[in-house]
Amino acid sequence: MLMKQGFRMKLIVLGATGQTGVPLVNQALQDGHEVTALVRNVSKVTIQHEKLKVVEANIFLADSLAEHFGGHDAIISCLGFPYKIFSSISGYTDSMTAIVSAMRQTGVNRMVTMTSWYTDTSSGQNANFFVRNLLLPLIKSVLTNMLEMEKYLEDECSDLNWTVVRPPELQNTPVTDKEILTHEGYFVPDERGYPITNTVSRADVSRFMLSTLNDNQWTRKIVAMCCK
Repeated sequence: MLMKQGFRMKLIVLGATGQTGVPLVNQALQDGHEVTALVRNVSKVTIQHEKLKVVEANIFLADSLAEHFGGHDAIISCLGFPYKIFSSISGYTDSMTAIVSAMRQTGVNRMVTMTSWYTDTSSGQNANFFVRNLLLPLIKSVLTNMLEMEKYLEDECSDLNWTVVRPPELQNTPVTDKEILTHEGYFVPDERGYPITNTVSRADVSRFMLSTLNDNQWTRKIVAMCCK
């Protein structure tokens, strides 16, 4: 179903060839948005649509991004970076500082990005054994840099309308019509304070990210989500 004419947007999507970016681009096009996918390798984009434009850009260089940001209504970042066990990573903060700089250069004000549950790893104390003792230590480098990016947006980007979406473990399953649950915290708790679930479909994360574009409820907010 197409959105009402007034709600159709011109969107920039970063990470459009990734496992979350692909369903997000598809859903955005189905909703009637115009999408410009900024990618490192144009040949990796397999989607074809009259409202999809694919261009190469360097996600770490503000000037490269700014060449394409102008005239768009919002930026959606599905960028992800691999964990390292014995060293830190900086892809999330490095790319976000470039995105923010390009937004300021071009006057684009709205941005939605994604991180994860438990970016503060101490928040996982009520998670199950596997998550608490195996998964969180394994991906700590990613979670730490995600948290640094979140704090950068909170501390230095009050002039922009940004939203950070925190999902649990991502699954490559089809989109659903399940109710989306949200919580302004590091995860979505049940009535006892325990995580209400452990996983979510990437397509449902995409659905929620797109829904926040016209929802002032999430202006400059970091929101954990999952499906019921």
